[in-house]
Amino acid sequence: MPPRFVAAGVSENNRGEGKRAARERLIQERERNKVREKRRRTLIVSAAVVCVLGLAAVVGVIAANRGGGGEAAGPAVAPSGAQGKDSLAIPVGAPGAPSTLTVWEDFRCPACGSFENGFRDTVHELQKAGQLKVEYHLVRLIDRNLRGTGSLRAANAAACAQDAGKFSAYHDVLYINQPPELEDAYAKNSRLIELAAKVPGLDTPAFRACVEDGKHDSWVNKSDAVFKAGKYGGTPTVLLNGESIFPSKGNEPLTTANLKKWVAAANKGKKPASASPSPAAS
Repeated sequence: MPPRFVAAGVSENNRGEGKRAARERLIQERERNKVREKRRRTLIVSAAVVCVLGLAAVVGVIAANRGGGGEAAGPAVAPSGAQGKDSLAIPVGAPGAPSTLTVWEDFRCPACGSFENGFRDTVHELQKAGQLKVEYHLVRLIDRNLRGTGSLRAANAAACAQDAGKFSAYHDVLYINQPPELEDAYAKNSRLIELAAKVPGLDTPAFRACVEDGKHDSWVNKSDAVFKAGKYGGTPTVLLNGESIFPSKGNEPLTTANLKKWVAAANKGKKPASASPSPAAS
């Protein structure tokens, strides 16, 4: 009888140790998952940039020799309301906003899509509060690296939307519906016109003619030439009051919380502008 009680006691002890070990393993695994998730959130934006630049490094020589296609001749016709040197910037937000976000981007670029889809709500919130205005510069990095004309065609269509006073909403629609990088679906004017139906009042005969005629093609190519001459690292290039913040500002990663913090710090003691809400896409 005594040995039976001893054996039972040993068995209970083993089960207790096993449960404690299992709990410790579960706690350790949860901590590892937290670290991995934090690292993923911190690096997701920078990883997108590396993807674009790495792709450029692999195919850049071939693309340079073969050309991007879709080169437009004739004078550069800037869209209505374009600003800055050579009228290459499309402004969004109240002109008197104390801070300016400068964005160089390509509608065909997946890293640009990650930036726009991740920060859209925050940027619009700051615009509506009169804290921030944005100046968009449209380029053709992916056309040049992978050939095709989707970057050019989409940028021209966006400039046509600017003529109609609906750039912001159409810009967002293009990124929300961005096709895979290798498909070059935006090379089709029919697709760009189809997406215009998501912006109330944009799909008009004037808009369609502007898209089909490539009215702003030379303007897009001029903007792209300035981007190349500026030796920017890749797309998107994002500057807050002239300082690079993508994928980080110094040692701090670009997050929605940090963007709000940086804008608030830059605007300290400055009066916000009166801003009207940007037209929304349907």
